[in-house]
Amino acid sequence: MSQQQTQSEKTGKMAVNPPVFFGSAALIVVFVVFGAGMPEIANEVFASVQNWVIDTFGWFYMLSVAIFLIFSLGLAFSSFGRIKLGPDHSEPDYGYTSWFAMLFSAGMGIGLLFFGVAEPMMHFMSPPVGEGGTIEAAREAMSTTFLHWGLHAWAIYAVVGLSLAYFGFRHNLPLTIRSALYPLIGERIHGPIGHAVDIFAVLGTMFGIATSLGFGVLQINAGLSFLFGAPDSVYLQIGLIAFITLLATASVVAGLDAGIKRLSELNLVLAVILLVFVMLVGPTLFLLQAYVQNIGAYLSKIVDLTFNLYAYEPNSWIGNWTLFYWGWWISWSPFVGMFIARVSRGRTIREFVLGVLFVPVGFSFLWMTVFGGTAISMELGALPGVISGAIDESVPLAIFTMFEQLPLSMLASGLGTILVITFFVTSSDSGSLVIDTITSGGHPMPPVWQRIFWALLEGMVAGTLLLGGGLTGLQTAVIAGALPFTMVMLIICLGLFKGLKMEGIKRLVVGVPQTPVSSGRRVSWKQRLKNLSSFPNKREMQQFMQQTVAPALQQVATEISNTGQEAIVNIEDNCVELKVVYGGEVDFVYEVHSIGHLVPSFAFPEFDPKTDESKRYYRAEVYLAEGSQHYDLYGYNQEQVLDDVLIQYEKHMHFLHIVSDTQATE
Repeated sequence: MSQQQTQSEKTGKMAVNPPVFFGSAALIVVFVVFGAGMPEIANEVFASVQNWVIDTFGWFYMLSVAIFLIFSLGLAFSSFGRIKLGPDHSEPDYGYTSWFAMLFSAGMGIGLLFFGVAEPMMHFMSPPVGEGGTIEAAREAMSTTFLHWGLHAWAIYAVVGLSLAYFGFRHNLPLTIRSALYPLIGERIHGPIGHAVDIFAVLGTMFGIATSLGFGVLQINAGLSFLFGAPDSVYLQIGLIAFITLLATASVVAGLDAGIKRLSELNLVLAVILLVFVMLVGPTLFLLQAYVQNIGAYLSKIVDLTFNLYAYEPNSWIGNWTLFYWGWWISWSPFVGMFIARVSRGRTIREFVLGVLFVPVGFSFLWMTVFGGTAISMELGALPGVISGAIDESVPLAIFTMFEQLPLSMLASGLGTILVITFFVTSSDSGSLVIDTITSGGHPMPPVWQRIFWALLEGMVAGTLLLGGGLTGLQTAVIAGALPFTMVMLIICLGLFKGLKMEGIKRLVVGVPQTPVSSGRRVSWKQRLKNLSSFPNKREMQQFMQQTVAPALQQVATEISNTGQEAIVNIEDNCVELKVVYGGEVDFVYEVHSIGHLVPSFAFPEFDPKTDESKRYYRAEVYLAEGSQHYDLYGYNQEQVLDDVLIQYEKHMHFLHIVSDTQATE
């Protein structure tokens, strides 16, 4: 963390992009005032908007989501899959366990508890076509549920997250949605087009999170009613939103590692405990068999499910279910996408896509099979009408009614309620962090008060939606709010593909890793051998950087500047950088970093805990824009350093020439 970032957070000084921050806040406040001040009119407007969007743009949602899935899988299995989300030398910031826990909590948490029992049962009782309550209806119910919670949902997240991570960590652009458009519009991302894109992202994120919080508070209310006889009241629900939103501010203040990471890991542990409990006390063998069969049925029907709009059998089912889900996931995609981007630095594109698509999906499928399958087996077995009757009365009561039929039902219900609360806090915290990042122009550590502001505003929007139309208001906000961002996501796909294509051309021209000048004509074999066997200390390396590297790069910068091209040399304690600025084209970056290593005899520091500076040596490693090139300049004279810079610069100019020819033919 830089000193400026730390100081900004400590002083509480405002760090915002004014058009995005104030524009988004104003639109959201207008919405909140309208919903709270005229709830009946708001309800009518919500219903009308929802019907219009479904009737007019349903096909567009379905086609777009199919494109996102095909696009993300295509990138994973292409040659682009080897590219890292960060410099070539970067390593992941989080281990697999923490990474998966944060993916799971941010992406699906509350919804799995709200819909885990209710959705399979509702499809089973009232399928889109055919007779309900049959064995065939049970099979179709699980396939449909898997469609809504499977690869399509996570492909939406993957597209946004991958684009943000690629442009943010590999090209050092701001970690905001607008950065994905850089290959298409260049520096104009910092103008009105970029502001509009970020505002769409904030609105979609806000309404998506508010929808999730609304479902969560309905589930908490149902749990309290089941456990303690609390009333099912919208005013109690708004009070719960207010209370739990305040809890979320504590996590906001704690930050990403101390707050969200720990809560995410707690969520995963509690979810696994609840899942294992239901599996063991429920029809275990049936659930294991159903899990395998459900996956097979889903995969065998995935093409038909992806494109089925029931055009020949028109009904309202598609709008209430599939289109609602696609809108929900799309509206969540800036939030979840940016969050998983922030925790995925250092992973390859292939690792990112396959991890994001298949690991959470496998868990979600198991969850839906265990909870939904247990409920369906009860309905088909000795308890017909029990859970379906509870759903008719109140959808959030479904899971607690199922728990009631199992041993230790009060314990399971209490654990489920606690889990919804922790998911609620994690979603609110993560959402406020993401929205704050977007509205601050990609600032990595904005002041805490700004995150608190967005967390409180999320609670206000969720409460307003409940007042203005209950579930109808929540669904309408999601479907309508996601429409403009769906168009933005399609442009994001185009921008990401173009950016990766340009990188592919550069790799072809420049080559990775680069060949150091020491293999060329200017460095003798004796000098190369001497360099390989020397272990300079920190003082010697600093002297080399100051007396050899810095003057060489300054000479190059001076000569380039004399041609009218902007060239800058930046000198820091452990790095000297030459940057040639090309405006709308890719800049040339050549850096020499002083990197410390243990000398070979101390290669296993765990056996020598007192390793000190005397046991370290330093390398003058060359970095390009893509990261470390893994060779050492120490021992070169200024002429040899100049030679190496010019070799890399010549390759970069050849790359720009190839790019220019490619663009001219497109």
